Amino acid sequence: MRDDPSVVALVTRARAGDKAAWDEIVERYAPLVWSICVAFRLSRADADDVGQTVWLSLVEQLPRLREPAALPGWLATATRRECLRCAHGAERRQRLGLRLDQEALADEHAPAPDRDLLDAERNAALMAGLRQLGGRCRELLAMLMREPPVSYAEIGAKLSMPVGAIGPTRARCLAKLRRTPSVAALIRSERETQGEGERHGQAVVDGRRQVARRAQTGR
Repeated sequence: MRDDPSVVALVTRARAGDKAAWDEIVERYAPLVWSICVAFRLSRADADDVGQTVWLSLVEQLPRLREPAALPGWLATATRRECLRCAHGAERRQRLGLRLDQEALADEHAPAPDRDLLDAERNAALMAGLRQLGGRCRELLAMLMREPPVSYAEIGAKLSMPVGAIGPTRARCLAKLRRTPSVAALIRSERETQGEGERHGQAVVDGRRQVARRAQTGR
């Protein structure tokens, strides 16, 4: 998802002063910023301070961002660095340990995005896909995804829908969601990544077999 055209379009619009684009960037990636703060065990007040600093920094740096598609990685790196700065007190630093320090200083250009970034991009793609659905499907899927779960009886009463129709309608709505541009791009990207991983794994297996055969034949 690093080359997601929707991210490039958002950055381009935000650079041009489009407030709606900026608001969507914040909506998409606020969960990423927050999850990193949680990983650093920051208090709510400290996490709020880190978030404010990161977003203010983005306002300054957005015009100079060389690769718009790298925005999620930039945000992740900026958040880690700010969390580390916030956690520099001796007592908190001792609690966090060196492992978190090393993670926070990871190269922002590392080719493999971390788990937090992947989760945030998946969430952003799903939210964008839901916005592209019709109102009834959007409301149904939103209710089905709530925590704690909503019963079918409650959903049926809310949507004036027979309980027996919820399952088939859910399946149709999910099919529509998979066909939306953002979710289709996410699925395609993850399939390509999985395929690359399988090819790499097969190459490793083939290499080991070749080494074993050479050892047996003495060549």
